Amino acid sequence: MKDQKGSVNVWPEKLYTQREVDDLLEEKGDSRPSLASKVEQETQTANKQKRQDDRTVAGLVKRSNRILASISSIFPFDIFPNIINAEDGRITIIQRHLLSSVVHSVDIKDISNVFINTAFFFSQLVIISNTFEDNEIRIKFLRPKEAILIRSIIEGLRVFERKQIDTSTYTKEELISKLEELSTTTIVM
Repeated sequence: MKDQKGSVNVWPEKLYTQREVDDLLEEKGDSRPSLASKVEQETQTANKQKRQDDRTVAGLVKRSNRILASISSIFPFDIFPNIINAEDGRITIIQRHLLSSVVHSVDIKDISNVFINTAFFFSQLVIISNTFEDNEIRIKFLRPKEAILIRSIIEGLRVFERKQIDTSTYTKEELISKLEELSTTTIVM
């Protein structure tokens, strides 16, 4: 169509909406994410990381405060009874003396071996660690059944640690049951 001045007016065959224009630009690869969408994505990523960190911290707190088993040496034979506490991620040994005590905490991953020396009435638990100077801790005058229980718990925790299994999802009773199942070694007395 020509108007009186000789110019040509071209009417588009189709009118496009803003959404259609955006879709066409995106198809051509000319679309760039807006600053608002970048900020929103970064916020979502940060929130997701915070939730994951909160769950991890909650699991660590639960694991660090849960004593699975605790045994002590027998009093009349050991005037200052020693105590062994088995927790989810570590073993704590409290060796008492006349006016003092020594507390050792050994991470499960640092325990290389656990031995039980058994006699008629008593047992001795020997924990070999990669982190101590002397490399071993000996606890004497333990009840044999308790020594076997604590050894099976330690050995089970070592397996869980090697396989990187999160123990915070189990209740205390479930975890002890699973740990005892893992250590099926029969000890002859």
